[in-house]
Amino acid sequence: MIRTLIDIYILILIVDVIMSYLPQYKNHPFSVRIKQVSDFSCGPVRRLLPPMEIPFDISPMIVIFALKIFVAIF
Repeated sequence: MIRTLIDIYILILIVDVIMSYLPQYKNHPFSVRIKQVSDFSCGPVRRLLPPMEIPFDISPMIVIFALKIFVAIF
């Protein structure tokens, strides 16, 4: 059950990453809701990371990696 919820959350994170590259959907209600849900875990990670000169956000990758480690341990 928990693993299924974690997998669904990882899917939400991946959808958020894809939607971030589609600016025409930035203000769509679905996109806004996905962003709110994903920022729950990515926001704190973004604040912990130092500013980088890369053109993309790596916080979803870090969160997905941490969730996969959590699933593997438990």
